[in-house]
Amino acid sequence: MEPLVVGKVIGDVVNMFTPAAEFTVHYGSRQVANGHMIPPSAALDKPTVQIHGNRLSSDLYTLVMVDPDAPSPSEPTLREWLHWIVVDIPEGCDATQGREVVPYMGPQPPTGIHRYIFTLFKQKSKAISGTPPPPEARSNFSTRQFAASNGLEPPVALVYFNSQKERTKKKH
Repeated sequence: MEPLVVGKVIGDVVNMFTPAAEFTVHYGSRQVANGHMIPPSAALDKPTVQIHGNRLSSDLYTLVMVDPDAPSPSEPTLREWLHWIVVDIPEGCDATQGREVVPYMGPQPPTGIHRYIFTLFKQKSKAISGTPPPPEARSNFSTRQFAASNGLEPPVALVYFNSQKERTKKKH
């Protein structure tokens, strides 16, 4: 939990919580670890998200990915920028087994170092009835508000990585 407090993920995006599940996020062979750098070019494609647990369980999960540093960490006026929502992910499976509510958008940090946060919620009901309406815009999304309005509080697991704009090679 300490990297989440030091990285201000707890506070900026979610409140303090007790981890109650495990999941991994991979971009290719690279596993996401709290605070580690992943360049935008390595995260263009949707990651593999595996929820650990018993495949025979009837528990379902919701995954939310946001950037709380949009458009810049010093002036996050668009906090949070929504990158992805997947609901009804069965325990013991990967996110492709769930229902994508908001399509994946890879990191595109315009300036500074941005945090990209994957928050996992255990669903209280067996399936989210219907499909939660996607937000009108990706900007100014609230993970807390989405969770509360869909009966998801509090998170059960969270992991984040940092990313920053890559330098473009100048042609001579």
